[in-house]
Amino acid sequence: MGLLYFPVSAQTSKEIVAVKVNPSPNIDGVLDDECWHRATPISDFFQRDPREGEPSTEKTEVRIVYDDDRLYIGISCFDSEASKIIANELRRDGVLDNDDVVGIVLDTFHDHRSGFQFAINPNGARYDGLITDDGNGQNRDWNGVWDVRTTVTSDGWFAEIEIPFSTLRFSEDNNQVWGFNVQRSIRRKNEQTLWSGWSRNYRLANISKAGTLTGLSRVRRGNQLEVKPYVSAGFQRGFAPFSEERTALTKTGVDLKYAITPTLTTDITLNTDFAQVEADRAVINLTRFPVFFPEKREFFLEGAGVFDVNFGERPRVFYSRQIGIANGQQIPIIAGARLIGKAENYDLGFIEMQTARSDTVPSTNFAVARVKRDILDQSYIGVILTDKEQGRHYNRVLAGDFNLRFTNVIGTNTLEIGGAIAGSQTPNLSGDNLAYRFFIDFPNDFIDHFIGMRNVQRNFNAETGFVSRYGRQVSWALRVAPRPEAWGIRRLNFKPIDVEYYWDENDVPISSFWEWRPLGFTTESGEDFEFNIQRTFDRLDDAFNIFGTDTIPKGAYWFTHYELQLSTNPSRSLSGEAEYNWGDYYNGSARVLFASATAKVDKHLSLSADFERHDVILLQGPFTTNQIGGRLNYAFSTHLATAVFAQWNNEDKLINLNFRLNWIPQIGSDVYLVYNQLFDATGKILPSQATILTKIAYRFAL
Repeated sequence: MGLLYFPVSAQTSKEIVAVKVNPSPNIDGVLDDECWHRATPISDFFQRDPREGEPSTEKTEVRIVYDDDRLYIGISCFDSEASKIIANELRRDGVLDNDDVVGIVLDTFHDHRSGFQFAINPNGARYDGLITDDGNGQNRDWNGVWDVRTTVTSDGWFAEIEIPFSTLRFSEDNNQVWGFNVQRSIRRKNEQTLWSGWSRNYRLANISKAGTLTGLSRVRRGNQLEVKPYVSAGFQRGFAPFSEERTALTKTGVDLKYAITPTLTTDITLNTDFAQVEADRAVINLTRFPVFFPEKREFFLEGAGVFDVNFGERPRVFYSRQIGIANGQQIPIIAGARLIGKAENYDLGFIEMQTARSDTVPSTNFAVARVKRDILDQSYIGVILTDKEQGRHYNRVLAGDFNLRFTNVIGTNTLEIGGAIAGSQTPNLSGDNLAYRFFIDFPNDFIDHFIGMRNVQRNFNAETGFVSRYGRQVSWALRVAPRPEAWGIRRLNFKPIDVEYYWDENDVPISSFWEWRPLGFTTESGEDFEFNIQRTFDRLDDAFNIFGTDTIPKGAYWFTHYELQLSTNPSRSLSGEAEYNWGDYYNGSARVLFASATAKVDKHLSLSADFERHDVILLQGPFTTNQIGGRLNYAFSTHLATAVFAQWNNEDKLINLNFRLNWIPQIGSDVYLVYNQLFDATGKILPSQATILTKIAYRFAL
C-alpha cells in the first residue's frame, strides 16, 4: 500500500538550507526569536512505520540557523493530542526509545558512511553517538558537548538544539555540504516518521539515505585544545572477619584533546582513572566458554567503531577491556594516547597505552593501528595491527577485512558481502594461527537472510582481543516477517531456519544449534511474542564442571528444548518481559525462567528488577541457580541524576550494592559521588567491604 509514496529518488534528493544569523537564538525551547523566521522549515515527513510511505499523522517542522561558532536546530513537533505525549526519561544517555523522541544525524564529511547522531525527548533528555559503516557500527557511548532546551504546550512539544562546531569534525572547505536527516517517533501510536529514507529497510543510522544540508559558509571548528583535569578521593575499608584493611584512595590526572587537523583529533590521558564506572553485572556461566563483558570506560568508547573488524561478534581482534583490566580487577594505566579521524577517503585510528605493574601482572604496553579505505559508494577495505609487549613476551595480530554494501537492490533492499582474515604471532606458538570469515547478508524488513562461514584455528592467539571458541563454523539463518495489518497484529515473525554448526580441525563435529520459530508476532500496541523450538548437539572431549561440584561427563549429547518469550510495550508506566525455556539438557532436563519488570513513576523516578532461575536435573543430581538484580534511577534534572544498583547470585554468594550520583555543572564536566558496598551472603548477611569515592573532572576549552 505504501509503495506508491516513496520512489527511491525522492528519498535521497531532499535539501535543507541553513541560514547564518546575528543575533543568535536564545536557547530556551521557545522558537520565538526573529532569526528562526529567516530559515525555511522542512515539514515533508513520511512514515516508516506503521504505514510505510504515507504522510506523518502529526506535523513536524525543522529549521536550521548558525553563527560563527554554533549550529542551531529548531524543532516543532505539533501534536493534536498533546496531553498524550509520552516523556518518562530525564537522564542524559537514558533509554529514549520508549518516549516521544526526535533523532538527528549529521554526515559532516558527506561520505555517506559516517556521522554524528543526536536525540532528544520532550523533557530535554538527550542521547548522542557516532555512526560508522552506514549504520552497521554505532557507538552509543560517545559524549559530545552540545545543549538543548524544550517546552511542551497544548500544541505539541518544541526544542532548540545548540551544537558547537568544535564538537564536530568536518573539512576546511569554505562551503560545506553535509548529510542531514531527522526522525520523529510518536510513541503512543508506535509511529516512526522520517524526512528522508523512510523505507522499512532503512534506519535513521543508514546515513547514506540522508538528505543534504547546505548554506554553511566559512565555518570553523574553533577551540582546538580541550583540557580535562580530574581529582578523586575516597576511602575503602574491610569488615571482620573477612578483612580489616583500611585504605585511603586519592588520585589526580588529566585528559587532553587536541585537533591536529579539522578532521583528526588526538587524545592523551595521564594517570587514567575509571573509578566512577559502574560495576559489571555478575553472570552465572553455565557454558564452556568465557563470558564477554561490554566496555564501559569513556576513553575507550569514543571512536570505538573505527577499530571494529568484520568478524561479527567473535572473535574480536581488538577488545579494549584487555587494557587496564585483569581477572575483573583494574590495572593502573600510566598514560595513553589515541588518534582518531578521517584523512580524505581513509578512516584512521591509533592507540598506545602503558599499564603499571600490579601484583603478578607486569607493566605492559599495548598498541593498535587501524586504517580503513572507502571504496565504491558505501563499502570499505581495511587493515588492523595489534601489539602487546610484556617484558620478553609479545603478542601481535595482523588482520584485513572488507565490507561491500549495496542498497536499492530489488527495490529498497540491502545486500552485504564481507569478510576478514587475521593471523597471530606469539612465542612458542607456530602454525595453525589464522582466523577468517566470509558472509553474505540480506538484512531487510520482509526477508532477512544470512549465510556465513568462520574458522578460528587452534593456535590463533589474540591477547589484545577476545576469542570465545575455536573451530570451523557455518551459520545459516532465514527470517520472514509479513505485515498482515489485521487482527491487531502489526508484524508476524517466522524463522524457518537458524542453524550453527561447528567442527574441529579434524572435521569432527563439535557442536550445533538449530532454532525454528513457528510463530512470532508484534501487536499494534507494541507487545511481542515468540515460540521457538531448539535442538542442540554438544560433544565434550573432557568432563565439564557446570556449577559448583556438578560435572557433566564427557560424551556426545543431543537434546531438544522449547522456549516462550513475551514482552509488553516498554513505553508503558508498568512494563515487563518474561522468558521460559524447558526440555532436555545433556543427560537430564532443565527449566529456565527469566522475568523483568520496570515501573516508571514519573520522569524523575523509575524502578526495575529482574530474576533468572535455572532448575537443572542431571543423572549426577539436581542443582538450581538464582540471579537477582534491581535498579532505582532518580533524575532531579537533565544535569543531576542518581542510580542505585543491587545484585546477588547463589554462585558468588555476594550482594553488591552500588550508588552513584552524577552532577553535570556544565556540558563536558562531571562531578561523581560513588558508594559501593559488598555483603557476604554465604550464611548470615554480613558486610565485607565498603568503598566511598568522589571524583571531579572539569573541562576547559583553550
